[in-house]
Amino acid sequence: MTESSAVEIEIATRRLMAALDGLESAVERRRDADRDENELATRIQALGADRSRLADELDGALVKARKLERTNREISERLDSAIVTIRSVLDTGEDG
Repeated sequence: MTESSAVEIEIATRRLMAALDGLESAVERRRDADRDENELATRIQALGADRSRLADELDGALVKARKLERTNREISERLDSAIVTIRSVLDTGEDG
């Protein structure tokens, strides 16, 4: 083997080592990116579950609010009726 062949082999070896280092770095970055994607997918799934739970809670709260509004109207109507009855009794008592 000649000296120039040895130099060429050394250069080729360095280039190969640099390429392998670059490949190893790329694989590591890809692994990190995959890990990040998996974490993001997990977070998105958790957010979806939270959203569904919150939507259910909101629906329940709206149903309760509507029931309370109806009950409030009914009570208001009964109070109005009671006030009218009391006034008419008081008016009748004053006339008597």
